[in-house]
Amino acid sequence: MASRRKRRKENEASCTDKQEIACSPVVVFAHGAGAPSSSDWMIRWKEMLKKTLEAVEVVTFDYPYLADGKRRVAPKAEKLIEFHLDVVKETAAKFLGHPLILAGKSMGSRVSCMVSAVNEDVPVSAVICLGYPLKGAKGVIRDETLLEMGVPVMFVQGSKDPMCPLDKLEAVCNKMKAVTEIHVIDGGDHSFKIGKKHLETKELTQDEVEDVALKAISAFVSKSLAQSS
Repeated sequence: MASRRKRRKENEASCTDKQEIACSPVVVFAHGAGAPSSSDWMIRWKEMLKKTLEAVEVVTFDYPYLADGKRRVAPKAEKLIEFHLDVVKETAAKFLGHPLILAGKSMGSRVSCMVSAVNEDVPVSAVICLGYPLKGAKGVIRDETLLEMGVPVMFVQGSKDPMCPLDKLEAVCNKMKAVTEIHVIDGGDHSFKIGKKHLETKELTQDEVEDVALKAISAFVSKSLAQSS
């Protein structure tokens, strides 16, 4: 039993055999503009992602503008790239050989995409965008980073999310060089919350809808890892 625990611990620290199915990914999960990594939403999704992806770890962090716990207006996403990249590099170094997945909520997903696009030295296997903010404050479609990406990217979007009209997202995906997939949460808002009446009509619960989304994420990650191995 002791030797088994030792082997498991060694595998968590390093997974150099790319053919080893048991090698779990490590996820760097970035928060959105309005709430830190300690928010209920982030904690819940961190736990769900770790379980669904069988991740060795899901690393969360706070951008500097929220570091002291006070809520402030987020800076432009471009100003967060360097800090985010440092977290990604530290995580990759700590979990050598484990596939690296970037995930983010809203703004965090946008910065995750930027990190994967600007630094090819970091071996990112896939990016998971939870509520991507495609539409800017003035209605401008912010697709520059997405069109530069080469890493597979999955978008999980609520159909009622005003920050990401699905027709606009589909048009952008059709122009992207990266492998893309969109999973739509019918009736979901920017945080995937679905109205009670809509759920009753579909005879579903919020948990059931999110479970379907998580299974889609798992399938996408598995496919991306298989293609990159």
